[in-house]
Order: sequence, then C-alpha cells, then structure tokens
Amino acid sequence: MKILKNYLLKSFLFLLIINLSIFSASGQGLCIPAKHWGLSFGNSLRFTGLRINLIDKDIEKINGINISVWGAKDDDRQTGAVNGLSIGVPLASGTAYRNGISIGVAGVAAKQDLNGINLGLIGAGSGHNVSGINFGGLGVGAGNNLNGISFGALGVGAGGDVNGITLGGMGAGAGGNVKGITLGGLGAGAGGNLTGFVFGGLGVGAGGDVKGITIGGLGAGAGGNLTGLSVAGLGVGCGNTLKGISCAIVGVAAPGIKGFQLALMVGGENVSGINLAPAYFRVKGDEAVMKGLSVSAFNHIKGYQKGVAIGIVNHAEQAKGFQIGVLNHIADNPKGLRWLPIINASFK
Repeated sequence: MKILKNYLLKSFLFLLIINLSIFSASGQGLCIPAKHWGLSFGNSLRFTGLRINLIDKDIEKINGINISVWGAKDDDRQTGAVNGLSIGVPLASGTAYRNGISIGVAGVAAKQDLNGINLGLIGAGSGHNVSGINFGGLGVGAGNNLNGISFGALGVGAGGDVNGITLGGMGAGAGGNVKGITLGGLGAGAGGNLTGFVFGGLGVGAGGDVKGITIGGLGAGAGGNLTGLSVAGLGVGCGNTLKGISCAIVGVAAPGIKGFQLALMVGGENVSGINLAPAYFRVKGDEAVMKGLSVSAFNHIKGYQKGVAIGIVNHAEQAKGFQIGVLNHIADNPKGLRWLPIINASFK
C-alpha cells in the first residue's frame, strides 16, 4: 500500500511538472474555473487567486498567491506586478514589481520596485526601490532607494538613499543619503549625508555631512560637517566644521571645531569650546583662533588665543586671556613679559 502511494505521488508530481512546462512555454495557463480567477497552472498573464508556474515572464498583473520557480532571463520580459503572497522555489523574480509578502528560498528580486515584507535566504533586491521589511541572508540592495527595516548578513546598500533601520553584518551604506539607525559590522557610510544613529565596527564616514550619534571602532569622519556626538577608537575628523561632543583615543581634528573635545591630540584652525588634549593641542592657520578653554601638556596656538590655556607649556602668537602652566609664552607681549612661569596674560 505504501509503495502504491509513493508511486501515485511521484506520478502526480511528474505530470504537474510536465503540464507546468507546457503551459509556461506556451505563455498561457490552465485556469480553473475561469480564465482570470481561481486556480491557475502555468504562465497566466493576468490572474487573481492561486497561481503555480515554472518561469514568470510577460506578466501583466497577478493578485493573490503566486508560486514560481524562476524568472525570465531577458529583462524586457520581466514586466507587470505580483500583489499578495509571492513564493519562489528557489527564486521569486521575473516581474517589474512585487508588492506584499515575497519569500524566496534563494532570493527575492524585482526589476523595478520591491515593496512589503521581502525575505531571501541569499538576498533581496531590486533595480530601483526597495521598501518595507527586508531580509537577505547575504545582502539586501536597491539600485535606487532603500526604505524601512533592512538586514543583510554581509551587507546592505543602495545606489540612492537609505532610510530607516539598517543592519549590515559587514557593512551598510548608500551612494546618496543615509537616515535613521544604521549599523555596519565593519563600516557604515554614505556618499551624501549621514543622519541619525550610526555605528561602524571599523569606521563611519560620509562624503557630505554627518549629524547625530556616530560611533566608529577606529574612526569617524565626514567630507563636510560633523555634528552631534562622535566617538571613535582612533580619530574623529571632518573637512569642514566639527560641532558637538567629540571623543577619540588618538586625535580630533577639523578646520573648524565647536563644542567639547576629548582626545590625546586636538587640532584645528578655528577652535572654540572646551578642549581636553592630554598630549598636544594645536591651532594653526591663516586666521587661527582658539576661543574657550584648552587643557593640554602643550597648548600650541599659532594664532589668537581668546580664553584660558592650561598646560605644562603654553604658546600663543596673540592672546586675550590667561595662560597657566610651568612655562607660558605670548609672542606679542612686551619684551620681558613674553616668557613667564606659572601664569601669563596679554599686556598689550
């Protein structure tokens, strides 16, 4: 009896595959009880209900449950949309749009947009936008924008913007802007601006501005401004102005610095706020100015000091304030008052 059941089951599966192959190749489907709704076997192009097919191609619109094996290799034949539950064994692909819940044993893909809950054991992605809850065993990607909650064991990325909660096992990034909570096992970055809470195991960076809470295992930086709380194992820096609280083991540096800085070395051209640099603090530039408080073994201000410098050795070209240390030097003081122990101030 058991042998007969196995034989009947194998026969049924064999016949099902043969029929699916025939109807898929013909571009038609066996539809029960009607042409456009009910149960469909094969490549029906417009259907509502349960549809089972081998290769999805030239589709117009499928609503309901779509179970397929593969998608057309030719991009021109990846058309239409699947709305509802889409299951790929192994790949859910072959359409321009997928809306709803898409599950692929290997992966989930759409030529244009992928919207909803997208789960691919290997990957999930689209040529344009991906929105919703996205999981890719290896990665999640979008040719344009990526929005929502996205997790990729290796990485998550987009050619455009990334918005939402993004977790990449090795890295997370975008060619455009990144907004939200972004976690990259090795790194997190953006070609444009980076906003929100960002963590990179090795580093965090952006070609534009970075705003929010930024934590980089080794470094954190921005091509433009860096604003908020920035913490890095080695260094924090930016190409323009650093604002907020910046902490690093080795160094903090930027042309403009405003706020509170803590690192062995701190340096810039226009620096204001509170600077704690146990090893070295330096201000240098054509219009170099230090405003506020600087505490360091060597406060090296090759410009104008406006405020208080406390250290072992303090130097300023000009000053409007005080120097407190073992040896203090203000270059434009009158002779005899330029080098003083314990305390020095501007006497001009």
